[in-house]
Amino acid sequence: MNSSSSSMGGDGRHDDDAALTEFLASLMDYTPTIPDELVEHYLARSGFHCPDIRLTRLISVATQKFISDVASDALQHCKARQAAPVKDKSKQPKDKRLVLTMDDLSKALQEYGVNLKHQEYFADSPSTGMDPMSREE
Repeated sequence: MNSSSSSMGGDGRHDDDAALTEFLASLMDYTPTIPDELVEHYLARSGFHCPDIRLTRLISVATQKFISDVASDALQHCKARQAAPVKDKSKQPKDKRLVLTMDDLSKALQEYGVNLKHQEYFADSPSTGMDPMSREE
């Protein structure tokens, strides 16, 4: 009885190895959305060097999946925000286009353990928002 269960486990492992080998071989023909050079740059900055392009492309695919999941979750947050009832009808937007906000993005990233801190105020130049009399231009 032990020999049959161990052979079944061995076949399962062989199937997993064959699937992994096939998947890694398919990465050689795959053109990733995130260029290999960009992935290699950030891997090198983190101290990781690997000459195997398949591993670089595997990381690229995983990164693409992560970005896709975060964008999808942020879209769901955006839809939920726009579907929420607005107490003041004058503040209700007339345009029904979906707009990704930092709040939507930070909520989506929080689900993945990434805490995004952003400034309450963004400026195009250092003098934006200053008193016109005190600007030094």
